[in-house]
Amino acid sequence: MNLLHLDSSILGPLSASRQLSASAVAALTAQAPAAKVVYRDLAASPIPHLSGAQVAAWRNTSSITEQPNASAETDDVALGSEVLEEFLAADTVVIGVAFYNFTIASNLKAWVDRIAVAGKTFRYTEDGPEGLCGDKRVILMIARGGIYSQGAPSAAMEHAETYLRGVFAFMGITSPDVIVAEGLAISPEQREASLAAAETQIAKLV
Repeated sequence: MNLLHLDSSILGPLSASRQLSASAVAALTAQAPAAKVVYRDLAASPIPHLSGAQVAAWRNTSSITEQPNASAETDDVALGSEVLEEFLAADTVVIGVAFYNFTIASNLKAWVDRIAVAGKTFRYTEDGPEGLCGDKRVILMIARGGIYSQGAPSAAMEHAETYLRGVFAFMGITSPDVIVAEGLAISPEQREASLAAAETQIAKLV
């Protein structure tokens, strides 16, 4: 198994999503000791936001016209290719999803922008778009300070899980595993109970 592990929280060791994603990877690799794990900390080493150079490279056109910027643009495109190939090579992707201002962290959005590539992870056909990554498993470990689950008063403000489900479905991954710990900022007791419930779900991952 090739496993890609991503974290997006800016809180370091205080992060609940990091705790949960690490637990998920530990549970999976305990069952598959020979698994190859590639790890990216998107907060410690952020991927630059999508650039014109990257889009030009996908379209096989040139945007590297100003010599002083040529090296930076080349490096940007090379990093984008590396990130995409990591995703394509992975059988399983575990993502620690931090929830900021009702959605995902911008560093995770920058990663998504580098893997949503026509002809690689999806394609356009006469019958509409077709995902090309249906053989991959994606596991989302989501930590939320408030309560945003279905039926909650704030459910309409949840734009992290819904966004990621939509993006991955577009790539053909229609049934990601999603484990959510929420209400973490309400009280210490709520945080402890929510994390414990999430860990129980993680223990059932196979």
